[in-house]
Amino acid sequence: MALDLSRIQALCFDVDGTLSDTDDLYVQKVARLLRPLRGILPGNDPHRAARRLVMALETPGNAVLGLIDTLGMDDELIALSNFLNRRVRRRPKHFLLIPGVDRMLEELYAHYPMAIVSARDERTTLAFLEHFHLTHYFRVIVTALSREHTKPYPDPVLFAAEQMGVAPDACLMIGDTTVDIRAGRAAGAQTVGVLCGFGEEDELRRHGADLILQSTVQLSDVLLGSDAEKSLSDS
Repeated sequence: MALDLSRIQALCFDVDGTLSDTDDLYVQKVARLLRPLRGILPGNDPHRAARRLVMALETPGNAVLGLIDTLGMDDELIALSNFLNRRVRRRPKHFLLIPGVDRMLEELYAHYPMAIVSARDERTTLAFLEHFHLTHYFRVIVTALSREHTKPYPDPVLFAAEQMGVAPDACLMIGDTTVDIRAGRAAGAQTVGVLCGFGEEDELRRHGADLILQSTVQLSDVLLGSDAEKSLSDS
């Protein structure tokens, strides 16, 4: 598949694994839990084992979220999460930004209206964006409860397009999992899969990603670079 640059008028970004380095954050947490088992792990390497475990759990995890949404229980689940976030005292969240994302957003902001389209709850989505002073780049922030259905349904992308004043097929949905690709395609948008998060290239291509990038930060070169056509052909 090929990306039609002439169609793109607005950008929709996932958060986890796309802007936020959630992958490495989860791996670090799991690696700490696995350290006592270092002696029985392959290569005595808890970090390597943790990464394999996180990646193995990602696909079933998305399937469970999709089933919850299909059963109409997603609103209740997110509402419970929001309630607990408000009532339970927690340590401050630790966020990681994919290196170069802030500069990329600054570059793209001058050329495109942009939206967040995330399955996160609103509180942690805003906390991440505010932590890195990114909120002002986005015309609309769509989270898990913004619409009746979340990704992989098209609803969040359609809503983001409406709020940005563009047609859905003029949007580009950027994300690291098949859930992002499916949501974008269902809305009629073009899609970019990035490999800096949880997804793998084969599955992203299988679900119809128009372009695969190693990292989200390459998007500014693709959309704004003088060698954009070469970037697309090399991918």
